[in-house]
Amino acid sequence: MAISSEEDAKKALGIDTWRNLSKDKVIQLVAMMPEMEKEVQLKVIEQLPEITKFAVKAMTTVRRMHESTLSFNEKSQENVHRGYQEARAAIIAQLQRDDLSPEERRYLTDCLMQTADKESAKDSENKHYLDRWVNKAALSVGAAVILTALAAGGKVALQNSDGLRKP
Repeated sequence: MAISSEEDAKKALGIDTWRNLSKDKVIQLVAMMPEMEKEVQLKVIEQLPEITKFAVKAMTTVRRMHESTLSFNEKSQENVHRGYQEARAAIIAQLQRDDLSPEERRYLTDCLMQTADKESAKDSENKHYLDRWVNKAALSVGAAVILTALAAGGKVALQNSDGLRKP
């Protein structure tokens, strides 16, 4: 089905105005681009300020989610580090006893080193988690914006360049 007017495009999306373009509708709009006539694609491209507003809202939402995640993560990490500090303090207190055998001292020293290694591993795991989260959030917002722009602009550019080519 060819979409021959801007109103047909809005009707297919189930919206009255481009201001009603939701996250889900942007993806649907991208999928519809090949079905649109060239003139309709151009009119949709003219609506990019509305799509840009959507992208800004989406990025603002992702930023808020990221700030919330960072805040929660920071509190969680503080608890983890506090727990390891308390464990090390207890081991150090045991190591200060005079009645320990050399084997007990070695064991407690090994335990002390294990807590440091585990805390370091937990810190690295946390950094990887944050890195993955930021990448996924950035990709999802960026993909919506880029796909919309590419689908609209790229399709029109391809049609224009095909019309300019001579066999």
